[in-house]
Amino acid sequence: MIVEEKLRDIQRRAADVESQMNSGAASGDELTRLSKEYSRLNEILPLISEYFQVVAGISDAKEMQSDPELREIANEQLVELNHVLPDIEKRLQIALLPRDAADDNSVIMEIRAGVGGEESALFAGDLYNQYKSYALRQGWKVEVIEENATSLRGYKEIVFKIDGAGAYGRMKFESGIHRVQRVPETEAGGRIHTSAASVAVMPEAKEIDVVIEDKDIRIDIFRASGAGGQHVNKTDSAIRITHFPSGIVVTCQNERSQLQNKIAAMAVLRSKLYEKQRSEQESASNASRKTMVGSGDRSEKIRTYNFPEQRVTDHRIKLTLYKLDDILAGGAGLDEMIDALIAADQLEQLANME
Repeated sequence: MIVEEKLRDIQRRAADVESQMNSGAASGDELTRLSKEYSRLNEILPLISEYFQVVAGISDAKEMQSDPELREIANEQLVELNHVLPDIEKRLQIALLPRDAADDNSVIMEIRAGVGGEESALFAGDLYNQYKSYALRQGWKVEVIEENATSLRGYKEIVFKIDGAGAYGRMKFESGIHRVQRVPETEAGGRIHTSAASVAVMPEAKEIDVVIEDKDIRIDIFRASGAGGQHVNKTDSAIRITHFPSGIVVTCQNERSQLQNKIAAMAVLRSKLYEKQRSEQESASNASRKTMVGSGDRSEKIRTYNFPEQRVTDHRIKLTLYKLDDILAGGAGLDEMIDALIAADQLEQLANME
């Protein structure tokens, strides 16, 4: 049930934030914080207005029922308004759900080939191309941070950043094991093989989110190897950072300079530590939900891509779409899959609140 006083509080808070922004008193980080808060509140305000309009309409219609000449019109209005009210209440409840603070962040993604040899590496390449195409369709930028390519255009591992507002909120449910069922390019007999690749999605962390002490890391410099441009094998520009407290090791050799590789490697390390910190905090507060859309664990099997049947099945929400080519191209089918996962998570949160 919607508590109307809470909705009034939101309207008052939005007006107060807008006033602070327009006063000129706020600047720097404070202005950024207020802008983000106002943007969030501004998404909810139209729904609140719509809700109060419907509630007022129901009240007016009930008063009209006492007038014999208006009773028939009033009854029709009541039927219509009582029909739309539950939908507005549900949309408001979803809009008011607590948001993951990292949803607006850019993301760092890792894709690693699993069982299946070269076919698994090829599938890892397919997944990277899928997410790259999807990101570009959203107007986001994609930057490869580290890659371990194979001779057949696959990847044993690829780490990349998707830079765009709201990227984590859209991509976070992609974490887990993705399976593919198809006849491999390397298979002469035409038999269907099953192979897999793992995907990890981490919100990009800012320096303010994670503080890394110099004493806690070791930075090794070495000569880059493999494909990557003219600088490869000519300069000692590759970077390996070891974080002693966590045991996390990050390497980067894709950039042209040692400094650029260090900056990229530190960004990955910071995001790994941020995700680890978030996970530990959730576990400590017993807030980590094992929902139908999963825990985000990269060891959890989440999706199967079946080429002979041209289908993609997400096992968490038991959704099957016969749009394999479109989904792998990062098209509307992938949007449909992601929207369904977000909706399932929202519904489960609502159920847990009741």
